[in-house]
Amino acid sequence: MVILAVDYGDVRTGVAVCDKNEILASPVCVISERSPETLAKKIADLCAQYKAESIVLGLPKNMDGSEGFRADAVKSFAEILKAETSLPIVLRDERLTTVSAHQFLNITNTRGKKRKNTVDAVSAVLILEDYIGFRHRDNKT
Repeated sequence: MVILAVDYGDVRTGVAVCDKNEILASPVCVISERSPETLAKKIADLCAQYKAESIVLGLPKNMDGSEGFRADAVKSFAEILKAETSLPIVLRDERLTTVSAHQFLNITNTRGKKRKNTVDAVSAVLILEDYIGFRHRDNKT
């Protein structure tokens, strides 16, 4: 199944996609958009372009597993996105994905403006890889 992953942010939102066999997760882009409605339309266009069958949306949780105000914002955005795409949306714990993305970019020596424009897409890839691993381990859809 082709799955599109979204790392939602107030200013920048990272997007990644996997192949139909759920083997390879690849970064697609980072969308700079503040309006949730406009962002949802842009993501819907990407879903159509990549023939996505499902969306996994990173859910920011606190380190103790509780949900804060950012999780509420993501859940609100999920409703807008669901209405725009009519695709199933899975919320997936995204704790430490941004930290891991920064560590990866350190290893690849990605710096400056390129780093700022890349970190959210890398985070979306990490969210998608985690979800694909979960699906394969637990045989869940």
